[in-house]
Amino acid sequence: MSDRRLTPANGRVAHVSLQEIVKAERYVEGDWARIAAPLADLLAVPGGARDRQVLMGERVLVLDRDDGFAFVRAEKDGYCGYLIETALGDDRAATHWVCEPATHLYAEPSLKTPEQAHLTMGARLTIAAEHGRFMETVDGLFVPAPHLCPLGRWAADAASVAERFLGTPYLWGGNSRAGIDCSGLVQAALTAAGHFCPGDSDMQERSVGLPVAPGEAPRRGDLYFWKGHVAMAVSADRLIHANGFHMAVGYEGIEAAAERIAAQGEGPVTAIRRLPS
Repeated sequence: MSDRRLTPANGRVAHVSLQEIVKAERYVEGDWARIAAPLADLLAVPGGARDRQVLMGERVLVLDRDDGFAFVRAEKDGYCGYLIETALGDDRAATHWVCEPATHLYAEPSLKTPEQAHLTMGARLTIAAEHGRFMETVDGLFVPAPHLCPLGRWAADAASVAERFLGTPYLWGGNSRAGIDCSGLVQAALTAAGHFCPGDSDMQERSVGLPVAPGEAPRRGDLYFWKGHVAMAVSADRLIHANGFHMAVGYEGIEAAAERIAAQGEGPVTAIRRLPS
């Protein structure tokens, strides 16, 4: 059975690549758009539960629009779902990404003016001009220049990125500094370091990095997986993860976390994976 989260089809419509695979009323190429809202929930069904979140400037392929919702596939990781249609904007090439945990958009190049929106790490912007310590977007808004990096200038260490989210409140399906879950934290960290990373922990366990041999010493950046959970090692004996037990992103000893999770009835570590160096 195909994975709903990665299948660009909903019965009403399907991507043309699935024409001989799934049944739909019509098959479409889709139209590219960018997320225009600071943050938008990607829903399992229109008006339903949040699967994940998408960030300003991220690109999505719009397959269908109906009754105020759009059915899309995210370019970043292939995740499919529904967005409120008003979250969509025109497709245009991004030039920079937010490389700090969070920043603001301003109406003027001054920190004393009221902020217009709050952005999180990973948001993408199209910059039109520079004004000293501020950069101007094509929409005429301003962002502190130290909070932006050109696309292609990625972080050197994914674990350091994860650590910058320390204290962020836990949010199921969250992908931002305002709230994040275990797989959202790992995706944010790996994406900021220039690595492809799926959206959910089961997908990450199947495709990120290579298995670590049993008994091999942990390394910084190793990913520890449990059923429905993922954490990242920051040293040989400590990890960082967004977790519902502490309801925040926090540090925990590797052995202590394994014992606590097992004691909760959620089973043992199912895999340890490592990105190629």
